[in-house]
Amino acid sequence: MLNAIGGPTSLDERGGQSGLVEYDNVTMTYPSTRGRRALRALEPVNFSIDRGEFICLVGPSGCGKTTLLKITAALLSPTQGTVLFKDSPLTAPSRSIGVMFQKPVLLPWRTVEKNAYLPAEIAGTMSSTVVERVARVLDMVGLHEFATALPDHLSGGMQQRAALARTLAYEPEVMLMDEPFGALDEFTRETMNLELSQLTHQAGITSLFVTHNIPEAVFLADRVVVMSPRPGRISGIIEVPFPKPRSVDFMRDPAFTELTFEVRSILAEAEEKSARAQEEQT
Repeated sequence: MLNAIGGPTSLDERGGQSGLVEYDNVTMTYPSTRGRRALRALEPVNFSIDRGEFICLVGPSGCGKTTLLKITAALLSPTQGTVLFKDSPLTAPSRSIGVMFQKPVLLPWRTVEKNAYLPAEIAGTMSSTVVERVARVLDMVGLHEFATALPDHLSGGMQQRAALARTLAYEPEVMLMDEPFGALDEFTRETMNLELSQLTHQAGITSLFVTHNIPEAVFLADRVVVMSPRPGRISGIIEVPFPKPRSVDFMRDPAFTELTFEVRSILAEAEEKSARAQEEQT
């Protein structure tokens, strides 16, 4: 199940294919500002994401997970290296890549369905087809009856469903998610994970999901990419070779427990190495 420890993994190594998204020596250093020294956020990152694959990024706070996600969305430019999307350098935001952030970021004066229309309106592609697509997606996430409700009238979980519907209505080929369920209670979070697993599997959406929650990562992912403390680098990649969509019963499987401990072990080893390196520098 353990695919790699301490080294890059690409689809070329795994099966002779290039990925839909590929990271080629992606490095990020934030420049010095107002007396603060430059911050090395990411060491060279090399791996690929296959079409339809669900990748979870796991690592300690500040290790560069969100930085890597923003680079994938072309909201940040790497200091060095390249992100390839369909074999071409990704240098600007793409309509084929949707982003879901930690907070729903819903416009409070717009109803649920009008929030879901927003990407099409901004892109100038609003049409009857979009209206039908939004209605279908709202039904998929269980919000059809709340289409005309304002965000303030929804629970936290329902607001995240609305944000998910807005992203899905965009029909992205790739969906980037930055701890979208981190603020939810455990039961609602579990429900959202079940729904997300089913929806992305059915739609064949390629997904990159950032989380601190190891069981969540193992439940959702085809592969869990484990990152080291800052500067972030890939410490290991664990494959989760179980069919999808998954049910709650998967979390009762001894193999699920084994995989979560494998991820924890890689994280612990990476943190020990980082601590030793810091001691040697002082």
